[in-house]
Amino acid sequence: MDWNSIISAASPELFLAIVGLIGVLIGAVMREKFSTLSLNFGAAILVVASVLSLAMIDGGTAFGGLWETDRYTNLTKAACYFCGAVSLVLAEQYLVKEKLIRFEYALLVIFACLGIGISLAANDLMTLYLGIETLSLSSYVLAAFNRDSQRSSEAGLKYFVLGSLASGIILYGASLVYGFTGSTGYDAIAASEYSLGLLFGLVLLITGLAFKVSAAPLHVWTPDVYEGAPTPVVAFFASAPKLGAMIVFGTLMFEAFGSYIEQWQQIILIIAGASMIIGAVGALRQTNIKRLFAYSSIGNMGYALIALAAGEETGGAALLVYMVIYALSQLGIFGVILSMRRRGGMVEDISELSGLSTSKPWLAVCMTALVFSVAGIPPLGGFFGKLVVFQAGVEAGLWPIVIIGVLASVVSLGYYLKIIMIMWGGDKLPAFQDASGTVSMTVTGATLLVFPVFVIIIGWMMALAGGNFALG
Repeated sequence: MDWNSIISAASPELFLAIVGLIGVLIGAVMREKFSTLSLNFGAAILVVASVLSLAMIDGGTAFGGLWETDRYTNLTKAACYFCGAVSLVLAEQYLVKEKLIRFEYALLVIFACLGIGISLAANDLMTLYLGIETLSLSSYVLAAFNRDSQRSSEAGLKYFVLGSLASGIILYGASLVYGFTGSTGYDAIAASEYSLGLLFGLVLLITGLAFKVSAAPLHVWTPDVYEGAPTPVVAFFASAPKLGAMIVFGTLMFEAFGSYIEQWQQIILIIAGASMIIGAVGALRQTNIKRLFAYSSIGNMGYALIALAAGEETGGAALLVYMVIYALSQLGIFGVILSMRRRGGMVEDISELSGLSTSKPWLAVCMTALVFSVAGIPPLGGFFGKLVVFQAGVEAGLWPIVIIGVLASVVSLGYYLKIIMIMWGGDKLPAFQDASGTVSMTVTGATLLVFPVFVIIIGWMMALAGGNFALG
């Protein structure tokens, strides 16, 4: 066994697996005493994993070719682990006040991030499935973490049932691909001859992965899970898993099925168009802010799929840039939502933001910047994210979907502006209770990152990407 290649390719995931299991043992021994420390423990572990991903950024191949990493995947892993760490930091105040502080929460996030890392490093359909299931099983429990809440229990049950169906579809698609190519390895699949059976397997894989990224028409679970799950869990779902799943989607299409782009491009374009339209229209009718951003996430996955449909050369780097900006913006937005607490408890209705500009002016400024960034308003970071995505679509000749994307962006301004108008023009309501220092710092940090200074980071990422998907 070549330990050097294993360390260079899989050290972050090995670290997460080992330390995660150690955390389980510590929790079993210390019980409640570990609960208060577990969130900081988990955040520190994920930060170390993020640093390891950057330290081993050139990557390598391990486990007989089942595992392969390069700069693209390692940069994504670093971003995902960092988002996971931030989500744990955001969760502390909420979990304490809602009396949900248990050591299992941090460990579930660690193992979910481990699943993301395995999926990103996968060079084989079975390794991919292992990673997806590691992420999914942890996510089901997180969605239903508040056992005393009917909404949370329903969200977890719906997520489990539909998620299991999607996982089964992915597994069946992988079996069809194996049956018609004789291999589950990405390289062997890419070199195989096209057949109708392979196409059926490919369609099933796309269907299952579309569910995982909550793209239409397989989005039905998203609004209910976002509304019912505890807010820190939703903050995690909207950042690290969303970023990781979309990049896994792109990696699979580019590396394993890149030679069949003519067969799957039209399917991706249909999903992208449906996601953008449903996300924009569906959000207009929402009054619950978490449910609104659930539809917003559906629409934003449609924009990301434009980059995926553009193909490896033009869309790979654009996909990564867009998703990183989106994930960081979501952490800031849900930090604001976690700040929406009054004496009676958490509030989630958009109308509760009324008069925020006078009661909490800095919070209103941060929310405004973050919302405008997600909307793609220049010169904020989200604008440049959408710009590179639309540019990739134009370069690939996908004019119709780019036009649909622009129109959907205009429609989405309706519900984004509604939030802004309520914050700055509504009647003053009692001020929210002061958020913890960590929540305030997260909101402020995310806000600063969406301002034009973030263009520097985008430029660095594009330079690292060499203008295309192949970072290695």
